[in-house]
Amino acid sequence: MIERYSRKEMTEIWTLESKFQYYLNVELAVCDAYVKIGTISKEIAQEIRKKARFSIERIDEIEREVKHDVIAFLTCVNESLGDLGRYVHVGMTSSDVIDTAFALQIQDSAKIILHDIETVIETLKKLANEHRNTICIGRSHGIHAEVMTFGIKICNWIDILERQKENFEQATEQIRVGQISGPVGTYSNISPEIEKITCENLGLKPARISTQIIARDYHAHFMQSLALIATVIEQFATEIRHLQRTEVLELEEGFSKGQKGSSAMPHKKNPVLSENLCGLSRVVRSNSLAAMENVALWHERDISHSSAERIIFPDSLTLVDFMLNRFNNIMENIVVHKNNMLSHSEEFGGIVYSQKMLLSLVAKGLSREDAYKIVQKNALDAFENHGNFKQNVLYDDKVLKYLNKEEIEQIFNPQEFLKNINEIYKRVLG
Repeated sequence: MIERYSRKEMTEIWTLESKFQYYLNVELAVCDAYVKIGTISKEIAQEIRKKARFSIERIDEIEREVKHDVIAFLTCVNESLGDLGRYVHVGMTSSDVIDTAFALQIQDSAKIILHDIETVIETLKKLANEHRNTICIGRSHGIHAEVMTFGIKICNWIDILERQKENFEQATEQIRVGQISGPVGTYSNISPEIEKITCENLGLKPARISTQIIARDYHAHFMQSLALIATVIEQFATEIRHLQRTEVLELEEGFSKGQKGSSAMPHKKNPVLSENLCGLSRVVRSNSLAAMENVALWHERDISHSSAERIIFPDSLTLVDFMLNRFNNIMENIVVHKNNMLSHSEEFGGIVYSQKMLLSLVAKGLSREDAYKIVQKNALDAFENHGNFKQNVLYDDKVLKYLNKEEIEQIFNPQEFLKNINEIYKRVLG
């Protein structure tokens, strides 16, 4: 059972107001660390926490003059602290605040994404159980292959999404690092103990080493995990789009009362939600490339990564949150056309039973090559002439020499394809 909990909206985490609040949380955590090692008193830290304030308007006003957002933030906070300001930002550099606060934003955002993934997996599990025995046709190269069930298709999606959840959890844990290490990361004016205590108080791990910034391969890996989530959603959405094509019509996105599909053609019901997801996945993947470009910085630090990150992280996290919720909505309201699925498996007199026919003839003593020729001839005749494969083999003397009509009828029993379905379900759903 998924634990339901109150969460911040993703957009709220990435507002300017929220960013500076994360900055302040880091500065206050450092003050608390100084209390623990005895540098400042508990009373001073409490007074700082009580009085520390900022306003976006005042920060903007100061930044127009100083051209530095962290200095503008600190100046604004110090205006609310008076003499207490001398205890704030001691021994730190701007990136200590920025990167540690950034890690907190990422962690809070990741909680939302993980909850979204779990919700989608639960929705898919319900659908898989409902359609465990719903016969449909499997396709390879876009061409009918053999009989399977729609539930098996959904089980595959569950397996993929659970793997992406595990991958995302690993990336989230890896990036759960902060730094309070000063200019070029040498702790020249601050103790590593302050970093350790601060990170513990914030729920982070100290970076093993930082070079005034936290290395950006952390961030690239995290963004790649988001890109993979977006990509598998596109994979699922592409399948839905194909199966909603008029000539296929095995699935349909839910179509609400009053909804309209086209300004010109009143009959249209289009897979617009799935198409939307395919487009958004391209944006998230592109952002992951920008994160890769951010890894190579000059020496111990430059800020060429900063401008890109202010766009790609909130955008990608917000988009993936949106995509997961949209996909969940699609699957909760998906229309499954069972009869169409079944009829497609029977097209051309069941030519998809060709392998069963081939193996049955081989089992009766015919060589594989000869059996293949016989079966292929009957199957292609049905396919190319809109005929009936089953009828063809029932009247083919070369087949009847080895198989009687009862044996042929049994070959066309779809349940023969489904005898190991429960084993697959056991592996995926437990």
